[in-house]
Amino acid sequence: MLKPLRDNVVIEKSKEEVKTASGIVLSDKPKDEPSIGIVLEVGPGKEVDGKLVSMNIEKGQKVVYKRYGGTEVKLDEKEYLIISVDDILAIIE
Repeated sequence: MLKPLRDNVVIEKSKEEVKTASGIVLSDKPKDEPSIGIVLEVGPGKEVDGKLVSMNIEKGQKVVYKRYGGTEVKLDEKEYLIISVDDILAIIE
């Protein structure tokens, strides 16, 4: 597993089916799909003025993140995204 450093987070991109209003499942994802994923790992936080600032995100949370942020990594046939906590826009509850 990937263990993020500082204020980075490992996310598994959501692979939700895209359906039309009539219920037809589309095979290709639209270009404007939201960037949603599940937080798998959270780094310890960022140091500011010599003090560790804790993260406001937790494992297992479903989040919306900036579309073009982060670094994609493929490990053991799975794709992950490593992003800064600053690139997370919202938590889905």
